[in-house]
Amino acid sequence: MSKSELEEALLFHLKAARVPLPEREYRFAPPRRWRLDFFWPNADPPLAVEIQGGIWRGGRHVRGQGYINDCDKANACALQNIRLLRFTAEHIHRGDALTLIEHCLGLKPEGS
Repeated sequence: MSKSELEEALLFHLKAARVPLPEREYRFAPPRRWRLDFFWPNADPPLAVEIQGGIWRGGRHVRGQGYINDCDKANACALQNIRLLRFTAEHIHRGDALTLIEHCLGLKPEGS
């Protein structure tokens, strides 16, 4: 399975900041075929990250059924006590995604 450019950009940021690397394309909630882009199972609570691409081009995440599916997936995470963060290209390129991930993993205090 090919990785998106946005996923690779976030992975680059994580490596540069020496953040523990996540599991990628983590499958959860069987028998559903859902996958999480990034997953830290040992975080407390477990942390998942989903990258929302194509938001300005009418991609899957912003069309009706895609949005419904994303809601179902987010709710399944909540039922399993998985903290889910969703990021766009802007969040990744500005560094906001890295900062929030570091905070959620207890690597940096909030606001730093």
